[in-house]
Amino acid sequence: MTAELEHPLKNFALVTGAYWVFTLTDGALRMLVLLHFYALGYDAFQIALLFVLYELAGVVTNLIGGWIGSRLGLKVTLYVGLGLQVIALSALANFDATWTVWQAVAFVMALQALSGIAKDLTKMSAKSAVKLVVAEDGNDAQESLFKWVAILTGSKNTLKGVGFFLGGALLAWLGYAAALYSMAGAVVLALIIVLALMTGDLGKAKEKVKFSGIFSKTPAINILSAARFFLFGARDIWFVVGLPLFLASQLNWSHTQIGSYMAAWVIGYGLVQSISPQIVNHNANAGAARLWLLVLIVITGLMSGSIYLDFQPALTVLIGLIIFGFVFAINSSIHSYLILAFSDRDKVALNVGFYYMANAGGRLAGTLISGLAYQLGGMLFCLVAALGFLIASWLIALALPRSETA
Repeated sequence: MTAELEHPLKNFALVTGAYWVFTLTDGALRMLVLLHFYALGYDAFQIALLFVLYELAGVVTNLIGGWIGSRLGLKVTLYVGLGLQVIALSALANFDATWTVWQAVAFVMALQALSGIAKDLTKMSAKSAVKLVVAEDGNDAQESLFKWVAILTGSKNTLKGVGFFLGGALLAWLGYAAALYSMAGAVVLALIIVLALMTGDLGKAKEKVKFSGIFSKTPAINILSAARFFLFGARDIWFVVGLPLFLASQLNWSHTQIGSYMAAWVIGYGLVQSISPQIVNHNANAGAARLWLLVLIVITGLMSGSIYLDFQPALTVLIGLIIFGFVFAINSSIHSYLILAFSDRDKVALNVGFYYMANAGGRLAGTLISGLAYQLGGMLFCLVAALGFLIASWLIALALPRSETA
């Protein structure tokens, strides 16, 4: 192996490791905040508002972060992302339970926005780095890219699931403030390691990219991004607020039980993502994206009908969402592969940033709808709204080009 190849591989390993640590704290933070404020008596819509700026920050960060990464390199976006997460976690630990509801909401929203910026800078750095270490030419290039994207995305979601369990467990074991400080310490350690060991440039474009370049001019990327908006919005409509509140209010589950179930769901989701190339026989293309979306629509429709008819609603949610997660994981992996396949190496950070801007926009919409839909009509309304988003995603995906290199 040449020194030239060793260099990006070492940096890729460091970026990925830091991303894994960050992902643990990101999942733990979401669960910890949700359960802590539910215990304080906040309603579903107020809890949803706590995450609104987190998702909104992701929209702006992904859009601008891709441009920054192209100009300054992915190391810069990684360092800033990790540093901002340390600040957000440490500051959130100083929440005062005597504040009024809206003082508390404003405080947490602002710091969640900071955490959202941190998350998307770190994620963009890690996912863009995959394109830079996979061979660009050869018969196995696309298959190799799909495999590495699936491994990174799957491992990330597996660790995020562990983070959900960690958040619920740390809240029960250490309490709110101590849990946040312990998470901040883990991110500080990751930041120290990458600062000490990363060398050279990673992901910096050869030519200076104009600010106008943040908006994709490639039809395939625009179409895929729009489909991604509705795909991830559909998941978050029931997942962000609806599901944990359903488990707490309808099934009377404890913090640890809720964290464990959601952790198991995301861990399983991540594991399926990791093996998705084998499930789809490495045939990740626009046709596969549409087919697996259609399967997801059928599953969500059946779940909605079962809850509407009041047929074992608890089992429908608990088992149905496991099936949903399996199929959703395959959809997500195909999309994550296609955005890199559609991108030139020199513009990968820009395109990934634009694409995950759409992803964050979908999650923002899903978060708001999740709290509102659950407050108006429980899990039934959440699933019906998710079904509408999935149908919109499938209709948009009909316009995707057949060739992965379009």
